[in-house]
Amino acid sequence: MALVEGCKHSIEITVPVAEVEKETERVVAEIQKKARLPGFRPGHAPLSIVKTRFAGEIRQDVLEKLVPRFFQAAVEKDHLKVVGRPDVTDVHFHAGEPLKFKAEFEVAPEFELGEYRGISIPYDEPKVSDEDVNERLEALRQQRAEFVNEEPRPLADGDYALVSLESLSGLAEKIQQDEISFKIGDEATLPAFTENLRGASPEESREFEVTYPEDYDRKNLAGKTVKFRATVKAVRRKELPELNDEFAKDLGDYQTLEELKTAVRSAILREREQRAQEEAKEALLNKLVEQHDFPLPDAYIDRQIEINVDNQLRTLAAQGIDPKSIKLDWNKVRESQKDKAARDVKASLLLDKIAEREAINATQEEVDREVQRIARQQREAVAVTRAKLQKDGAIARIAGHIRTEKTLNFLFEQARKEAPARPES
Repeated sequence: MALVEGCKHSIEITVPVAEVEKETERVVAEIQKKARLPGFRPGHAPLSIVKTRFAGEIRQDVLEKLVPRFFQAAVEKDHLKVVGRPDVTDVHFHAGEPLKFKAEFEVAPEFELGEYRGISIPYDEPKVSDEDVNERLEALRQQRAEFVNEEPRPLADGDYALVSLESLSGLAEKIQQDEISFKIGDEATLPAFTENLRGASPEESREFEVTYPEDYDRKNLAGKTVKFRATVKAVRRKELPELNDEFAKDLGDYQTLEELKTAVRSAILREREQRAQEEAKEALLNKLVEQHDFPLPDAYIDRQIEINVDNQLRTLAAQGIDPKSIKLDWNKVRESQKDKAARDVKASLLLDKIAEREAINATQEEVDREVQRIARQQREAVAVTRAKLQKDGAIARIAGHIRTEKTLNFLFEQARKEAPARPES
């Protein structure tokens, strides 16, 4: 008898007496060969004594052999794709009787693909104006700026102050910086530094308190009031390079400023196209998920939550936060991330099915190209990187990721792009 509820299945299985006795005899014979009992040579203890002395072990071995075998036969008969491990309960196992047990398990969902070509998505072809190009060029000028020392004089708004800074109180770990630059009067400079350094001359020291905002990006300073001693070392001005052909040549393989402008325009366009397409593909996936309603196994959702949480912990670790210091309540995490994980799982299943129908796959050349990129990033030989990736099973994941990206690109190309609704003025 089988019960079905969404992806959850429950079946009751009966193993015939003849199969139970045959397996029991085999297990008893195996144990008899190894049994060492007082008064008997190894392998020669009577079966009756072996059955009595090792009853618990015999029972366990028989169950471990028969339950998986007959469970597998039952699900294969019904063509079920089992997800995770079954939960076996209600075991009825007595001498001279059939073995009976109940198995509860989840199966991979079966669903029919709806229409996935021609999905309507909001999308505007990105454009780049002359003003955009000029802003990027100005940013490049700022990056190439030089700071020139002025003749010693009192600091004024617009000056760059080169300062040695020492914390006197307010912090557990002392700050000691020999050279730090502040632009006096700039909005990026905390007002306390501007107010207390304005009018100071080189070699002059001043002591003052700085109260940092609660949301300050350096966590060790956020919300703290720190007393500093600041000594002015120099007054500087910022000199920007002229925007001309020489500037273009200094930046790379450009002969003229016009060539640089063309390259900058292309770079901005690529960035905007990538961002716009990513947003459009996200909207496309959301629509695809909304159009397909089918149950998901809890095992898939739990695995996706683990992946999402692991990615978040890796991000925190990259920011210098020890993941071990974070205590996770798995039940709360699961509840808070369940909807997103379910959406991710459903999207993945849909993309897999579309890729299968459209015969979309990663080519060997595409996989090789990604392996080479990783090797360059790791600064090691391609063969070494490939061996590591193969050992970790990452080659298959790379191929899967490429396949997913190609499927998304296919759907984007097939989609109907419509201008996004403009907010009413």
